[in-house]
Amino acid sequence: MPDVLPPCSILILAGGRGQRMGGRDKGLVPWRGEPLVAHVQRAVRALSDDLVISCNRNQAAYAIYADQLVTDAEADFPGPLAGVISGLRAARHEWVVVLACDAPRIDRALVEDLLRLAEAHDSAAMVRQGGYWQPMFSVLPRRVLPLLEHAWQAGERSLQKALLQANVQGLACAGDDARLSNFNSPDLLRD
Repeated sequence: MPDVLPPCSILILAGGRGQRMGGRDKGLVPWRGEPLVAHVQRAVRALSDDLVISCNRNQAAYAIYADQLVTDAEADFPGPLAGVISGLRAARHEWVVVLACDAPRIDRALVEDLLRLAEAHDSAAMVRQGGYWQPMFSVLPRRVLPLLEHAWQAGERSLQKALLQANVQGLACAGDDARLSNFNSPDLLRD
């Protein structure tokens, strides 16, 4: 019997300040002739009919890669937790894959492994790399939204800390797994 993955929404987080990129919008920074977000989108596009991009600027540029766009409820780039909350509110499917816009080496196999793990345990799943949680590579059930909203209202701004209040399964990945490379500074774009 073929492996059937659950329907999912994809949430690509592209709403940051880009401070380490000199204020540039990271998702739109070119790498190998295309914006970083294009590489991420292409890796996961076939997995979902609901690709959501959380962006706080340059909406017209991001719109060509998404089915829907969301922005943070608060101004001044409040961080990835705000983007995840907005994305979960908009997502059309129960399972939501969360990815960073600056991880162009992500592949479909890793996302499929996260989805399988989340579904098998009926809980959130997150990459665990070298003993560290990587919340920008995770699959969340939409039902964690109230928990994340409550954490936000209580003053929590760390996506990882908020997510770890839920039941989370870890997907072990090697410390040198290139698929998890974040291109968050200009020197990393030289490849």
